[in-house]
Amino acid sequence: KHVTKPIEEVVREAQELVGDGVRELVLVAQDTTYYGLDLYGEVRLTDLLEQLEQIDGLDWIRLMYLYPIHFTDELVGMIADSGKILPYLDLPLQHINSAVLKRMQRRVDRAATERLLETLHDRVANLVLRTTFITGFPGETDEQFEELLQFVDQGHFQRMGVFTYSLEPETPAERLEGHLPEETKAERRDELMATQQRHAFAFGDSLVGYELDVLIDRASETSGGWIGRTFADAPEIDGVIEVTGEELATGQLVPVEILSRQGYDLAGTALE
Repeated sequence: KHVTKPIEEVVREAQELVGDGVRELVLVAQDTTYYGLDLYGEVRLTDLLEQLEQIDGLDWIRLMYLYPIHFTDELVGMIADSGKILPYLDLPLQHINSAVLKRMQRRVDRAATERLLETLHDRVANLVLRTTFITGFPGETDEQFEELLQFVDQGHFQRMGVFTYSLEPETPAERLEGHLPEETKAERRDELMATQQRHAFAFGDSLVGYELDVLIDRASETSGGWIGRTFADAPEIDGVIEVTGEELATGQLVPVEILSRQGYDLAGTALE
């Protein structure tokens, strides 16, 4: 079962991290939008965010693993209006076909998912969306996968991961009929990623020529430059930007002119 870490504990931990020089906090949980429901009897993510925003020295708050089921209008408004909560949202949708979502026990259908996406695009400026999907869930038909493929090709997402269904003992999915061959799961994953790659590369191309703040993570081991991330890139799972410039150091947040895209990554030069 979900167990919420109390607000005061999260805030205290965040203050300690920022005191040690941390400039970005990533909020992630098994279901981040559920936060507080078990402990307080209601979702309290916005209350937590209000307190985190008050921490001096904290520049970026990144929200990940936000399931659509508990996404509130209040949360959307806070993201839209905040100066610290990044317009980067990670929504693990898992699928888009309503029948598959029901078998996954996700408690949302395609229509509800599309309404949320429309709301986010309408209200959050410069929105970047990450999601994850599962291919080969038991019973997934060719038609249901094709529906997912067409949905991804609509270009809703700038960042995406895909996993093949993995059987976990003693889970409800283990007892479902229609388990698929590993080869089929992998083929569907590869096709979905190839479709998404066009949109990811187009987004990277759209950033070239612009100036974006970059958080410097570390020195490059190969080029003599520095490796950092824009607001559109979560640590460890998204791309990076290689930055050249004078007097750079880990932990700096610097304006960078984006010069080129290199696959999923970017390259740029720090501005004075």
